[in-house]
Amino acid sequence: MAGEPILIVDDNPTNLKLARVVLAAEGYEVRVAVDAEEALAMLDGFHPRLILMDLQLPGMDGLTLTRLLKGDPATSDVAILALTAYAMKGDEEKARQAGCDGYITKPIDTRGLPAVIAGVLAGQGRASSP
Repeated sequence: MAGEPILIVDDNPTNLKLARVVLAAEGYEVRVAVDAEEALAMLDGFHPRLILMDLQLPGMDGLTLTRLLKGDPATSDVAILALTAYAMKGDEEKARQAGCDGYITKPIDTRGLPAVIAGVLAGQGRASSP
């Protein structure tokens, strides 16, 4: 899946850099946004196959942005994996109800992330981190 476009939306610079480095090393074309507004502006001229979406964003949160993207015919086909550091009971269900195709908890498992991404891009269904 080398060269597949991926957007990472996360307001934490450390998480953003870590995910970007891991995925770029796998050959993905990675772009980043620090909030929903920047992500929406970027999506105006960029169509990723997958978005890693932090749920706790300043301003518009990740669930709201996911609903917006899944409701728009121009972006409804993009796979979205929710990222969260505050995994509480019911959060994965909320993410899936918002339209997320998977759920990954932070801290990111840098060894497992590429396999999860490759599986989602290959159409192997929904993904979750342990």
